[in-house]
Order: sequence, then C-alpha cells, then structure tokens
Amino acid sequence: MPYAISKGFALVLATAPLVVACGGNADTPAPINSPQCSGASCGPQGAPAVGAGAAPLCPATAAIVSSTYLGGAGSGEIVSLNIDAVNMTYTLKWLESPIPLVTGTVTPTRKGTTISGAVVHPPAGALPTAEQTRCAFVLTPGGGVASDGSIYTTAAAFNQANPPTIFVGQGVAGGGIPGATVQYSGATVVGAPVQLPALFPVPNRHFDFYPFIGFSTVSTNISDLKGTYNALLYHTVPSNNYSTTTTMAQESFDAAGNCSVPVPASNATCQTTGGAWTANANGSYFTSAVAPQVQGNRSVALPPLGTITYPAVANANMVLGKINGATVPIVVRTGQVFVPSPLTPLNTNAAQVDDESGLSMLAANTALTSGAFDGGYVGADSNFRYTATLLQGPVGSFINPSTQASETGFGMSYAQQLPGLIGVQDQNGGQGALIAAGGLYGIFIQGSTVNGGLTSTSANANTPASPYFGIGALLSK
Repeated sequence: MPYAISKGFALVLATAPLVVACGGNADTPAPINSPQCSGASCGPQGAPAVGAGAAPLCPATAAIVSSTYLGGAGSGEIVSLNIDAVNMTYTLKWLESPIPLVTGTVTPTRKGTTISGAVVHPPAGALPTAEQTRCAFVLTPGGGVASDGSIYTTAAAFNQANPPTIFVGQGVAGGGIPGATVQYSGATVVGAPVQLPALFPVPNRHFDFYPFIGFSTVSTNISDLKGTYNALLYHTVPSNNYSTTTTMAQESFDAAGNCSVPVPASNATCQTTGGAWTANANGSYFTSAVAPQVQGNRSVALPPLGTITYPAVANANMVLGKINGATVPIVVRTGQVFVPSPLTPLNTNAAQVDDESGLSMLAANTALTSGAFDGGYVGADSNFRYTATLLQGPVGSFINPSTQASETGFGMSYAQQLPGLIGVQDQNGGQGALIAAGGLYGIFIQGSTVNGGLTSTSANANTPASPYFGIGALLSK
C-alpha cells in the first residue's frame, strides 16, 4: 500500500507529542535518546513525585522490586532483571547468551553471569513528565561473578550518551540491557603444510546496549502456546560482518509444543524452532535444539582441505509472556561457537560455528482491524536507539523521543491474506510487516534510512543498516 500523508495524518502528527507524552492507562513511559548521567554525575536523586492527576505508568515505587522481568534481547540472550526502586539497585542475570565475556574470544559467554549495580533516573527534564521519569531506570555499570569464576563488569561498554535504560510498565519492561564490544581474530589452524586463513573472524564492533523486552508474568505451561501465530524474526551473523536478515513466518503449535506450518503460509518449515519446545532446566522458559538458520550454514574454504560447511547447532529459547490477557511468545536464537584447542587440519571438522543470533516476536494470527491497536508505543530497535511510535488506523509514524518530532512515516494495509499480518510501506518505499498482541507490537521494514539508520556508536564502517526491526509496548491510546 503506498504511503501518503493525508490531512487527517497531518493532524495526527501535529498532536503526536501530546499523545506520546500523555499518561492514561499505560504500560511503559516514553523513552529518551539524549545524554544521560551516571553515578556521581547525576547528583542526588530520589523517586520523582507523581504530578497531580497523573495516572501511574508503572507499579508504586516500593512495589517495583516485587517483579522480576524475564525476556529476550536482540543479542540472542535470555535475561532476568529485577529493579529495586527504593534502594535504587538492580540485579541482572544472563540465562542464555552468545556474547563472549572477553573481547577477542568466543567462549566463555555471559551465560550464567549475574551482575548488580546502581540504577538512576534520567535527569530531570529528560522525559516529558515526572511519572515517566519515575518509571525509567538507567543501568549504570555493574559487576559480578561469571560462570568461569572471573569478575565481569559492564563498565567498558557503558556509553553515557546512549546508556542501557529500562522503562518499567504494568507487567512489561523494555528498553536496553548492557551492551559489549565484540571482536574475534578468527581460529588459527596450526600444523598445516601451508598457511591457512583464520576461521570466521569477527570485525570489531561496540554495542551501547542490546534491545530487550521482558514480562513480569510468564507461563511455564507449554500447553499455553497452543495455537497459530505470525512470527517476525531478526537475526544477525557476527562472523559474516554482522549480516542481518528479517523474515516472517507462520507457525502452529500443539499442546505439547510441537511446531507445524499452517496452510497457507509463506514459509515451508518452522523458523523459530528446530523441534518441540521443552521446559528448560531453569524452569521459567523453554528450549528447542538445533534452531533453524535464516541465513544458512557457515562455510569456509581451506585449500587444500576443500570447503568445510558447519551445520546448525544453536538452540532457540522462548519466554512465554502473559500480558493483558494475551500470550506473547518471545524467542531468541542463541548462537554457539566451539573451537578445539589446538585447532589442526585433522580436527577442523570438530569445530562448531553457528553464531547466527537474534530475536523474534510471535502474535496470534487473529485478524486485526484498523484502529484496534491504535496508540503511542515505546521501545528499542535495531538502530540501537530508543524510539516512540504512533499508530493511527492506516498510518503510523516513528517519533524522536528527544525532540517529539516525527521521523519516518509508514502506511499499513489491512488486507491480511494471512490474519494478523499487516503489510507496511514507509515513505521511502521500504516494505515490511507488522504484528500486534496484548499491547505489544513488532515491525520490520526493508530499508537503511528508517529513523536515520544505525546509531554511530553501535556500528562500524561496514555494518549493514537494513533491515529495520523493532518491538514496542503500548503507552497510551
């Protein structure tokens, strides 16, 4: 559907700052992407007072600590997060992760690492209202013991101008968790009669934060997954210069967690899972072995050994979120890399190279009508920015949270050959899709100019800026 700015849409954009900034029955406060303070630079801060007549956007300050948010990150990580808004501290645990503890290596990863640190509210005036400020928390550098017994800290990854920030709402928390600097020179083959190239080097790239969405209530009963869903997947492969792919799929699940492809569907096989979902040993989420690769197997030419192709070995992990009466599955594909030491021509086949990782959102394939999910949403995206989105009937617009100005606009088609899958096209011709459920929405657009592209501090010279992917939570109707 062509994008067009009608008189009605012009009015919507003119009132967007009011809609996005207002209170009301809401899930999360509006985020901001402007320089933030950290530690002592913030000065004394307590919880800002709620203005007269303002509706609460998140639980009472003393009650926030009672919820632990379990969810997924764009880095392919499963994370649990607790924020104590009285003592202004946080505890974060990586339950699954492909992100190495140390830059320049591939293992061990952040899996099994727990950190704690201080939280601070964004500076006064950074967000439109005191209530939004009360519900927003910057995760200042934290530290703790990693799975290998070493001390892990996020201090080196912290960017004061674009910090990991969590926006707590009613039953959901989203924003960004601590990032990292990722780099690997590649696995060197020793003992070969000729010099062989290093296997699968990863270019140096810093991530200010990784986009995150988590739930205070999750289901541990796999039968709650039963149904048919539309899925939007966003995957990246660091060892392929961070190549990124977004795809959509339709998947049906039975009461035991087995996946099948409904008719009609755009995909021939299930894309989120390699088999039946089973309860993880942690008990709070689900795991599926040998998750499908969207971008295909990794291969390397090693003359005179020939070409070695490494099969998929990574797991998929699913959090079964419950929000506003809806079941919203969030799936991460957690990449896996193992390199024998020493690596010789005789055991190169023993290596495992499947570093494709990413995030998916699923929503029930229930037909959506124009206006059914109108409102202002907030979240983080594949540009490594915090963003607001205004959805109104057949049109939508991304809003710059710091200026409240409209950025990229897009149109939505409700033809829905597949129920619940909304076609989108932005003002520059980029096409994609949108899904929505329970006050959350997910979107992807093929194009490198959405909202100005990647944040410069979370990109390198060759990082692809397309496609665009984001998940947002409803702020106000």
